Amino acid sequence: MAHATKFALLGLTLMLAACRSDPIHYHTLIPQQPVPVNSVDVQLEMISVPPQVDRPQLVIRQSNSSLAILETEWWGASLADELQNALINQFSSNSAQPGMGLRVDVQRFDSVPGQYALFDARWRLRAAGGSDAGALNCRSVIQTPAGGTIEELVVAHQQNIKRFTEQVSQAARGGASRCPAVH
Repeated sequence: MAHATKFALLGLTLMLAACRSDPIHYHTLIPQQPVPVNSVDVQLEMISVPPQVDRPQLVIRQSNSSLAILETEWWGASLADELQNALINQFSSNSAQPGMGLRVDVQRFDSVPGQYALFDARWRLRAAGGSDAGALNCRSVIQTPAGGTIEELVVAHQQNIKRFTEQVSQAARGGASRCPAVH
């Protein structure tokens, strides 16, 4: 009987060890440091992202034709919601100026650990409540070197979002008359 109990305990221990999974790590595109308040009022109207990357798990590029979904590295929400929250956070304003409406269509959101984070988006800026006829249509392609860890990759994406909001703010301050120069 003692052997049966030992085998039962050993079997139970092995089963529990086999069921254990690696912990999930959650990441956000909102930086830890507060963002300075913008002098222009930009309201995010819409954002779209490619369906390949619009999921809670981080998706990384492994080669020219291969993607990997990281099952233990997750965004705090879907990527579209993370981007929306990050942009709203960056565009918070106390401005009394009339607002501008922004639509963002992300073309590529590449994550390559140890190499770079890429944000490629077409965007439209117009006076809030204005017609599409007077809208400014631009494209931003922003790439930031990234370290080999997922944390460093996420920080590179945060920097891309900050640079993107600076470009949009520059266009808004200029009356949405021309796309910002990209350096």
